[in-house]
Amino acid sequence: MKWTGRIIASIGASWFLLVFIGELTSGESQPFTWEGATVVAVGVVAIAGAVLSWWRERPAAAVLVLASFLIAVHIAVYAGSHHVLAWLGLGLPFLVAGGLLLASERRSGRNSKLQ
Repeated sequence: MKWTGRIIASIGASWFLLVFIGELTSGESQPFTWEGATVVAVGVVAIAGAVLSWWRERPAAAVLVLASFLIAVHIAVYAGSHHVLAWLGLGLPFLVAGGLLLASERRSGRNSKLQ
């Protein structure tokens, strides 16, 4: 379960990385928008959760669930239609990864607190 959660989180975070790299290398300067700023913030949280999942399961699970919730809020505020479908593609993988990491940590009985 732990490896599956890590891989799902890493694949989800790679989508944000690809978007960030694409925006940085496009050469086009875009004006500041709150929509863009929230995507960057949510992406940073998601990437942090994916990276953290390789070392600490419990904190990573919390960060990944938070990323899923933030994606849902972003979609609810900025998406035009098909909110559930958009969240299923973007937010659900982080929720599943966080749940798998938490279940794995609880099942193993190890203490995965940050030191």
